[in-house]
Amino acid sequence: MNEDKNKKRFKLPNTPWFYIILALAIMMVVNLTRITSLMNGTVTTTTYSEFLNMLDEGRVQSVEVGSTTIIFTCEGNTPWQSQRYEAVLVDDPNLVSRLVRANVAFSGASSSGSFLDILIGIVLPLAFYAIMIFWIFRLFRGGSGGIGAMNFGKSSAKLYEISDASKKFTDVAGQDEAKEALVEIVDFLHEPAKYKAIGAKLPRGALLVGPPGTGKTLIAQAVAGEANVPFFFVSGSAFVEMFVGTGAARVRDLFKQASEKAPCIVFIDEIDAIGKKRDNMGISSNDEREQALNQLLAEMDGFDPSKGIVVLGATNRPEILDKALLRPGRFDRRITVDLPDLKGREAVLKVHARNIVMDPDIDFASVAKATVGASGADLANIINEAALRAVKMGRKSVIQEDLEASVDVVIAGSERKSLVIPEKERRMIACHEIGHALVAALQKNSAPVHKITIIPRTSGALGYTMQVDEDEHVLLSKENLLAKLAVLAAGRASEEFMFDSCTTGASNDIEQMTRLARSMVTRFGMSAHFGMMALETGASAYLGTDGQLACSIETATKIDDEVKAIIKGAFDSAMAIIRENSARLTSLSQALLDRETLTGEEFMQLLNQTPAVLEAGEAQE
Repeated sequence: MNEDKNKKRFKLPNTPWFYIILALAIMMVVNLTRITSLMNGTVTTTTYSEFLNMLDEGRVQSVEVGSTTIIFTCEGNTPWQSQRYEAVLVDDPNLVSRLVRANVAFSGASSSGSFLDILIGIVLPLAFYAIMIFWIFRLFRGGSGGIGAMNFGKSSAKLYEISDASKKFTDVAGQDEAKEALVEIVDFLHEPAKYKAIGAKLPRGALLVGPPGTGKTLIAQAVAGEANVPFFFVSGSAFVEMFVGTGAARVRDLFKQASEKAPCIVFIDEIDAIGKKRDNMGISSNDEREQALNQLLAEMDGFDPSKGIVVLGATNRPEILDKALLRPGRFDRRITVDLPDLKGREAVLKVHARNIVMDPDIDFASVAKATVGASGADLANIINEAALRAVKMGRKSVIQEDLEASVDVVIAGSERKSLVIPEKERRMIACHEIGHALVAALQKNSAPVHKITIIPRTSGALGYTMQVDEDEHVLLSKENLLAKLAVLAAGRASEEFMFDSCTTGASNDIEQMTRLARSMVTRFGMSAHFGMMALETGASAYLGTDGQLACSIETATKIDDEVKAIIKGAFDSAMAIIRENSARLTSLSQALLDRETLTGEEFMQLLNQTPAVLEAGEAQE
């Protein structure tokens, strides 16, 4: 046990700066001999007879003969020391022969050689070391783009002082419930006296949870702007470092700064980076994160709520947060910032269009209907893409066509105009997309067709069929899901019916069908065999990731069989509609080939004008 402790005690620091300093020290030791010899190179005056005695004793190493003086170097008391002597040169005709017999190197004296040796051996090395030490010191202090190793314990939170340009609740749309839950915090920061009079305490923290891009950071900035208090912004990953104690020190420094600026708001984005559940499976790299989390828990318990410090956290993975972090007294409130509904999307579009020159006849409602499931960030991107397209087309304002085209760009990518598709494959793609639209239009419980196109997109789609529901649905019935499965299967069904073959174009449809059918069995309880039995766990509520099966191998096999049966039933239903409307499939496919894009209205007009069944002669043609 003691040996293990000693090993840990003498473990070298795991940092590059330690090894940089060590390398410099080794370099200085290597050059110590040269520097010492030159520093000890001060000339000592002696007599010529003493020079001859030292020469006879074999102590003289080298000799420089001048016109009036002789300078010689002798061994010192230690091997790495040497002494330089100077004596008056006498008329000695045997000097050269003496030096040759003693095997001593000799030369004429040079006045510049001594200075050059000192310059190269002393001045330049010392200047190099001084510059390196100064540079490393500045690097450690954080100067000139350095990492600031001396400031590892300092919080990297950015402080935003409130100004006229600060965000307000008017800049946030589509999140009325979230804003309503935060109004009370704003009111407390404005008028804390009326809450103290009744004994109420300000919530220490509020956790904002929701999918990415829904505006959690924007809402936190709006709270600070409405309350007119300083706003500290920091990411959860800023507290996690490889150096022991750094994360905890940064947490302490953050709350110290917040106490000095109180009342204020501290916003920790992606708090799951520091607040992940603690367990006994962690390795040494996780110890630092847990220390930072423990310090955060202690700080949230320790500060006085009457000072007006509010901690706002944001995450899209609340299921992995530590329970100690979520208890009342730390994060007292959990506020869901979900994807906006139909009215919310329309409001978000209008908010982001305020600084854009828009045509007066813009219909935001139709764009909102076509963007089901879009987040606030997606909608902001749609407005920006529409503005860019308007400039590209040479217009002074954004029109409805720009908005609709930007929806396509955000959903499916830009058009691939350079892609050349063979005619036969174009017919198969048109047949595939018309199959989707035909089944969607001729069965119940399906959303109306909004747009059909066979123009390739940069996302990899060779065409797509867009459906837009007239009403916003919160719940989906089993009939709705089965109808959606039939629409997804209709593309492959139309290919097999018309060309007696199948292609890779249905790969994305198959992936969606399999995921949806499996969810019906494992999550939604819509299986006749399993009923209301939860067979999947661990799925993320906001990131859309799949969970893991919580069942035996035998049950998993039965799940696969059930999923296969549901998909086969959807395919058979789609194939039946395709067979009954083969004439419509043929004529509508040709129309799509000619126009490349059909709107929902154009598709329905052509559908109603085409008979469902051709006579035998026409069908043969």
